[in-house]
Amino acid sequence: MRALSITLVAVLTAALAAPASAAVRDDTSSVDPLIGSAGGGNTYPGAVRPFGMISWSPTSTRGDQTNTGAANGYAYDATRVRGFSLTHVNGAGCHPGAAGDVPIMPHVGAITTSPTADIGDQVFASDFSHADEVAEPGRYRVGLKSGASADLSVTTRAGIGEFGFPADQPASLLFRVSNSLNGSEDAEVTIDPAARTVSGSVLTGAFCGRRANGGTNNQRSYYRLYFTASFDQAFSGFGTWVDASLKPGATTATGGEGYLTGNARAGRGSGGYVSFADTKVRMRVGISYTSLEAAQRNLKAEISKRDTVESVAGDARREWAGQLRAVEVDGGTADRRTVFYTALYHAFLQPNVASDVDGTYLGSDRLVHRLAPGQRVQYGNFSGWDQYRAHTQLLALLEPRVAGDYAQSLLNLARQNGGVWDRWVHVNGPTHVMTGDPSAPAVAGMHAMGAKNFDVRGAFDSLLRQATVPHPDGLSDKGCPGQCEGQRPNLAEHLRLGYAPQDTCHCWGGAAETLEDAVADQALADLADRLGRPSAELRARAGWWRNTFNPATGYQQARRADGSWVTPFSPSSDLGFAQGSSATYTWMVPHDAAGLAAAMGGDDAAVARLDAFFHRADGSWATGGDPARYDPTNEPGIHTPWLYSEFGRPDKAQETVRSLASLVYRTGPAGLPGNDDLGTMSAWYVFAALGLYPRTPSSAELHVTNPMFAKARIAGRGITVLAPRSALTHVDGVRWNGRRVEQPWLPESFVRRGGVLVVTGR
Repeated sequence: MRALSITLVAVLTAALAAPASAAVRDDTSSVDPLIGSAGGGNTYPGAVRPFGMISWSPTSTRGDQTNTGAANGYAYDATRVRGFSLTHVNGAGCHPGAAGDVPIMPHVGAITTSPTADIGDQVFASDFSHADEVAEPGRYRVGLKSGASADLSVTTRAGIGEFGFPADQPASLLFRVSNSLNGSEDAEVTIDPAARTVSGSVLTGAFCGRRANGGTNNQRSYYRLYFTASFDQAFSGFGTWVDASLKPGATTATGGEGYLTGNARAGRGSGGYVSFADTKVRMRVGISYTSLEAAQRNLKAEISKRDTVESVAGDARREWAGQLRAVEVDGGTADRRTVFYTALYHAFLQPNVASDVDGTYLGSDRLVHRLAPGQRVQYGNFSGWDQYRAHTQLLALLEPRVAGDYAQSLLNLARQNGGVWDRWVHVNGPTHVMTGDPSAPAVAGMHAMGAKNFDVRGAFDSLLRQATVPHPDGLSDKGCPGQCEGQRPNLAEHLRLGYAPQDTCHCWGGAAETLEDAVADQALADLADRLGRPSAELRARAGWWRNTFNPATGYQQARRADGSWVTPFSPSSDLGFAQGSSATYTWMVPHDAAGLAAAMGGDDAAVARLDAFFHRADGSWATGGDPARYDPTNEPGIHTPWLYSEFGRPDKAQETVRSLASLVYRTGPAGLPGNDDLGTMSAWYVFAALGLYPRTPSSAELHVTNPMFAKARIAGRGITVLAPRSALTHVDGVRWNGRRVEQPWLPESFVRRGGVLVVTGR
């Protein structure tokens, strides 16, 4: 790298000291919530606040009321809706994903039959055009072909909607209380015409409950969502329904749908409707996971009777503007700013607040708990296998207090779950989805990045026990392969052999489990060092990735308990792996890149293999669809571009990161390369655009590549990244506070101390 001149450093540093503009920065206009709503991104466009409990967004249909038109309720090409639901999950990969609780549908026309009997969504649903749709941070508006319209905004735990209806036609709102995305075990609704309220709840869960690889294990309930809605207009009519039975004038109904699809669920469920003589109706709604009374308190605390959608949406926009100021970038094209700030927006959609305004929350034991002193919020939703690779580190870098509360939340849930840290927590419920022990690198990484406001010693002790003491669930095949209950499956055998045997591991894939647990053990070793409790045993276990690396093939490969390799073998095969091939997983040793290179025959050999991994035979970039090459749509290999720097070729890391970011992250609905997975893919882009990326999941060391903006400021950390030529392809100079950085990564002290990073190149 060429050194940057002292003169240029001085000039740039002086520029930073220039007086800031008096205008308050607002980058919400650069956010497009529709990005990722096509092409498998599985995002949703509805109204939501940062980390919000409520997310009011459409539930689409393709003609089957027992399914949905999209994984998480919305897909850009599904332009028919059956309601606007109160809860969503961003980018989960299952179809249907999760939540979508209490769809509320403005209906034009007389109600003469039960909406549940409309199993094909032919009557009680409506088409719409994207020309009549506006999605903004904190607000969602759409006009329906039926003539009805919905204008929605939210606070953290409550929402306000203004619904329009055509004149001289019957107008109603349907509360499909049982019709969550995955179905429901039970639901209830109560209408109070005198008070002009509708309230109720749905008992549901079942995340990934329809997957072929173990999903039936999750066809169960683990939370009840309560809601209360009040109106500014009197009801001109009302009624309820249960299954095919419509009961005009009734005020209560109960009944769930079950968790299956098709004929096993069609025509089941309950709900209620209220009708109006007016063409405009305003509704306020509060939700809670603990009780109806808590939902009422949440609504009262967050939305006043004087509020309008306009006033709440204005406040939501201001909150989002403040949240997005966590990173302020200058320069770049309008499209690049849109991609960046939308990615940042998606990264701040989770974790999701799960506690009430008074501090009560639903635990994983399905009991109501109260926040302990020092914890501000209980969070839910943890897509561990995904998030630990980028999202949790970015969260801790930008919002360390949120990350600390998140870590405490996960510890709380583990303690309420018999000490088990589940891989995928939906709201409060352990779902067992995916593989490995992702809580360890997530917690260690958040702590390394500066999240300190949680019981870190208690978390370490609990995670250490999970990693060292076999649990009875580890011998069960229930839910396997995709949702195996054991979080360290057959741990005793793993400890005996030094790897997870494919034939006796009771896991999704033995080689994948070995690699995931090696990363987790490295994380625990790193955290142990920070706590003054170094562990040579954990450090040694982090090297067990070598036990599934087959020198004869040069790839990671599944092994049996007798030591033999599972054959036939192909680098393109996923046998022994989870949502990825051997070609991808072989690189999943971020904590021992030097050892991996040595096993491959040295740095030059490793670089040559990376070249072939990232490029097709014709020399073009691999952008997915080939199991022998890089897949930017899923998490196991997303760290791989930065391995070039570990192998002595930072120039190739720079070229690869910039090229892939430009090719697979774009504006428009198909702008995400794959499932956003609770902000993980978006977090990857934010890091890439800043020219930084975590060197390992449990460290605050940061790789440096070419930033995409001339200037980026991380306000809460006092970090400024300057790239005078942000279009540079290769970096040839990096200085931190005027001192030359000799390696292509920054020490952990950079995150702690902050300062000015100047990146130059050509």
